[in-house]
Amino acid sequence: MMTRVCSFGMAFKITLERNTLRFAAAHFTTAGGDCERLHGHNYDVFLEVEGDLTADSWVMDFSLVKRRAREVCQELDHRFILQARSTSLAWELRDGEIELGYGDRRYVMPTSDVALLEIDNTTAECLAEWFAARVWEKLQTEGAGNVCRVTVGVEEMPGQAGWFSLDVADHRA
Repeated sequence: MMTRVCSFGMAFKITLERNTLRFAAAHFTTAGGDCERLHGHNYDVFLEVEGDLTADSWVMDFSLVKRRAREVCQELDHRFILQARSTSLAWELRDGEIELGYGDRRYVMPTSDVALLEIDNTTAECLAEWFAARVWEKLQTEGAGNVCRVTVGVEEMPGQAGWFSLDVADHRA
């Protein structure tokens, strides 16, 4: 496989959209000194992988990228997404449970029902950033030396998505 670094502006791109990449999860965001009520979404994920063509004339095999992205979706599917780096929430792990609090509100959940993410909020933008990093970790194990950017959109509802682009040149293992 070729390992040349992308020349930005001249990269090829593959995309995977909706219907093939989904997860359902509960969450709440915090903003402006307030915390949303606990609720959920049926999220759709958009994924773009940019890079030079390999010797076989593709950026990456669609089925391989889709498989790795679905694995990331499974990490979140049917879980409560908890922002581990939140400065607004208090949480504690103990005896197989997570106790979570905001003001006078308290939640206790089994750890198996929680996706504890190293993000500061569960906005679509932060989820897109986390997702892009996880997909990139997985693609590196597949020899993605030609890839220069991974872009992810996380759609909470039709027409409402947060996006993040990870330029991977500085994130190579």
